Amino acid sequence: MRIWATLLAVLISGCSTNPPHGGAVSLCVGDGGDCFPTIQAAVDSLSNVERRVEIHIASGCYYEKLVVTQPNIHFIGDANSPSTIYHGTFAGQPMPGSDETYGTWRSATVTIRSQDVSFKHINIFNTYDYPSNDALDKNDPAKQRGSQAVALMLDKGSDRFLFQLGEIKGYQDTLFTLAGRSLFINSTISGHVDFIFGAGTALFVGNTIVTEPRAKPMQTIGYLTAPSTDIGTNYGLVFWNNKLTANSGVAPNTMGLGRPWHPTTTFPDGRYADPNAIGQSIFIANWMGEHIQTHPWHPMGGTAKEGGKTYFQPEDARFFEYASCGPGGSHSTSRRQLEYQQMTTFEPMAVLGDWHPDVDLEVTLNCPR
Repeated sequence: MRIWATLLAVLISGCSTNPPHGGAVSLCVGDGGDCFPTIQAAVDSLSNVERRVEIHIASGCYYEKLVVTQPNIHFIGDANSPSTIYHGTFAGQPMPGSDETYGTWRSATVTIRSQDVSFKHINIFNTYDYPSNDALDKNDPAKQRGSQAVALMLDKGSDRFLFQLGEIKGYQDTLFTLAGRSLFINSTISGHVDFIFGAGTALFVGNTIVTEPRAKPMQTIGYLTAPSTDIGTNYGLVFWNNKLTANSGVAPNTMGLGRPWHPTTTFPDGRYADPNAIGQSIFIANWMGEHIQTHPWHPMGGTAKEGGKTYFQPEDARFFEYASCGPGGSHSTSRRQLEYQQMTTFEPMAVLGDWHPDVDLEVTLNCPR
């Protein structure tokens, strides 16, 4: 009865439900008379979701800050012309009607707080104009502080999140994997400063991961990852068979693979960098362009328990590679390598555990061409 009540509520709302396919509820978003005008409106029409919901999004650009709090919702775009969800919120931006700024956590274009959500043939962009702000002198009064601008955030409550055949684009802090397990496959992810980061377990297979240029020449322009994986979590950010490329303007030997993020956290004895955030970034059989540094792992500052700042070293994090190739994949004394048996423990299905998404997760120890 609850399922039919949900279907009836959708019909009454003025948007049609297509005949269920394989037991799924199907909604649409677009300009058609039977479709919702926004993606958030389609999501908000649902309650007590008990079976798969497919939201088909017509080609076009959707200016939204989308928040998903219900499970088992699957967003599907047009394979020939993917839809784009975009917004331009940045961390230092004042929130309307408040003395607070958005902060990194609330800057996301899309935020997921539920299980079994997927996106296919959809792009997610944060369009904050980082390059223009980056070009300003640090003493320029027009310089905006808090330039973190998240495109996609997997917040607390997220688990078994799937993103495929789309693009996630930003600059600083593009993809925030705070919680749960996630899989990114056959997609494009771009940014430059800490642009894939967080404490969640995220598996990346067959993607193109693009470094964007900075406004001014720098010895190190950014870091592909900034994991904050808890020491009790076996898997953090795991990369298999991806291509690490760069857009025009990125110089050789300027991009780091990662640095360890220890978020400032409130404890009974004070507020300081989480000592248990022993970040993990694992790169297995990835092709790396010449922009990747010979010594690509870096320290990162955090709040000291006694006050002030302390620095966490990459050697104390879980940063490893296996079979990297390409111009940026050469070995160096600072690039720790997994042994073969260690590498096998990071095979995709081991990382995902009891989650078995309906995608091809065949991987190889040969780098992509």
